[in-house]
Amino acid sequence: MDSPGDGNHTIVTGFILLGLTDDPILRVTLFMIILCIYLVTVFGNFSTIILIRISSQLHCPMYFFLSHLAFVDICLSTFVTPNMIVNFLVERNSISYHGCCTQVGSTALFGAVECFLLAIMAYDRFVAICNPLLYSSKMSTQVCIQLLIVAYIGGCLNSCSFTISFYFLFFCGPNRVNHFFCDFAPLVELSCSESSIPAVVPSFTAGSIIVFTVFAIVVSYIYILITILKVSSTEGHYKAFSTCTAHLTAITLYFGTVTFVYVMPKSTFSSDQNKVASVFYNVLIPMLNPVIYSLRNNEIKGALKREVHRIFS
Repeated sequence: MDSPGDGNHTIVTGFILLGLTDDPILRVTLFMIILCIYLVTVFGNFSTIILIRISSQLHCPMYFFLSHLAFVDICLSTFVTPNMIVNFLVERNSISYHGCCTQVGSTALFGAVECFLLAIMAYDRFVAICNPLLYSSKMSTQVCIQLLIVAYIGGCLNSCSFTISFYFLFFCGPNRVNHFFCDFAPLVELSCSESSIPAVVPSFTAGSIIVFTVFAIVVSYIYILITILKVSSTEGHYKAFSTCTAHLTAITLYFGTVTFVYVMPKSTFSSDQNKVASVFYNVLIPMLNPVIYSLRNNEIKGALKREVHRIFS
């Protein structure tokens, strides 16, 4: 796995992922649980994409962005979970140097895109509730595509900062990553690079994206709340809140765990707590999103019932 380097050092050409646990019984239990979660994630998000595509009632900006959120969740989970499942089956789960970089870059890409999509969906709800008469012009097809392009460009920039920084890290000895995937923070701990720049740049990029998207979400929902409070009828309050509850739930879950993993000082929690939070962020949330939007959205439930009735009638 390692090849000789200069002096007394070795150049690391691969890494060993230590995974979640060494307990053989717990490994079998977690293998079955994580495998089921991954299958539900792929099926649920893929079903959401198909339903939005085939149901004409869901051809509107909010569900256009929701379909891309489902696609991003599939990708985010797929770049992490299968390797995590393999880790439960083998005694020594190794990953190549370039494979590790691919995992770092892909999680940075799709994680950032998800942040942008949640912010865009908050803006969409702001326009729908606060400026309903201008909704068709402010959220036209052209505008939706432009916002989507911004989301993916932002994700690519974040991914580039992590990928380039990874290649600037120098690994000269230990190659055992105390995680179930190639997360950037434990890799920085393994590196023997003298410069702190490769570690600081990704943190700045990811932090900037989180701050910007959270700010956009907070501002959008402040205006939404002000508009809702101006509505006199209880029915109007309920209708307005019902269009936002699913999105607010998804935002709370996602940004709560992202903040824990990437923003809070590392000295405040252990590596095991970081692993648990990463499981929630990379494995559970991609599964929960389609469930949240299905259970708390009458339009999706109605479209699903119509399509099922059409197929079996």
